[in-house]
Amino acid sequence: MEIRQLATFRAVARDLSFSRAAGALHYAQSTISAQIQALEQELGVSLFDRLGRRVALTDAGRRLLPYADRILSLSTEARSEVSGSSTPAGTLTVSAGETLCTYRLPAVLREYRRRHPRVQLVLGPQVGGQLRQQLGEGRMDVVLELRRPFEAPGLTVEPLTEEPLRLVAPPRHPLAAARQVRLRDLQDEPLLLTEAACTYRRLFEDALGAAGVRVTGSMEFHSVEAIKQCAMAGVGIAMLPTVAVAREVRLGQLRALRCPELKLSVFTCLVWHRDKWLPAAARAFIEVCREVLSGASPGRRRAG
Repeated sequence: MEIRQLATFRAVARDLSFSRAAGALHYAQSTISAQIQALEQELGVSLFDRLGRRVALTDAGRRLLPYADRILSLSTEARSEVSGSSTPAGTLTVSAGETLCTYRLPAVLREYRRRHPRVQLVLGPQVGGQLRQQLGEGRMDVVLELRRPFEAPGLTVEPLTEEPLRLVAPPRHPLAAARQVRLRDLQDEPLLLTEAACTYRRLFEDALGAAGVRVTGSMEFHSVEAIKQCAMAGVGIAMLPTVAVAREVRLGQLRALRCPELKLSVFTCLVWHRDKWLPAAARAFIEVCREVLSGASPGRRRAG
């Protein structure tokens, strides 16, 4: 097996497309097909089922994929170690959600760019439930997520900054004038919620459920900015990270509600694959994140 054949196999397996693999690797599609056919002949198995225009991994292809990942990772590591170059360079792919991209990453990226101008940074979409798969397959090098610290096989999770959550309402909402709000006061109030998979939405709904509050008439959004704009327009009440609403609260566009029953927080967490070799660019990014983002946290601990 040749390294380039395994790289081609992995590219096709990721997107289940010969044409997209050709574009990503800058090969002609005929070259992609020839390399896959040569690999299949050497192994004596079919790696893909060709179903018209559709492509699917065979059982043999699924078994080969993790080995291809490991071999290609070792190849990259060996090349880096033998060359003796420790200067971060190349491409670094980072995933982060909207709130972190808007309020936490700019300071990180400014400092990282100042120190390591040779690295091309690519900000990928939020990976959600595919976190381990995306990191394991090398689609993402490092992921930043707003969530509670957790443990998962093969992953290193490092909480950096605690992110308190804040209940906010339109300035003219009746609860905005209250000295203290109870969770039961939110009964039948229109709530502006993030998507169902969001960690802090689940925390909010769990707290409401424990207090016997039924969530009715809620609206679900995939954008924190859309939630803020709707809250300022008087559509409803929202719970968002303090960092995301601090400016609007300071300007009087939103009112922070004092709710002693609702003291919730998440963390800005760094996540990477424990068993994969990290290139110099990724190690440098992790270090900059620690320096820039850990200041707001009284301590730092590792999990995973």
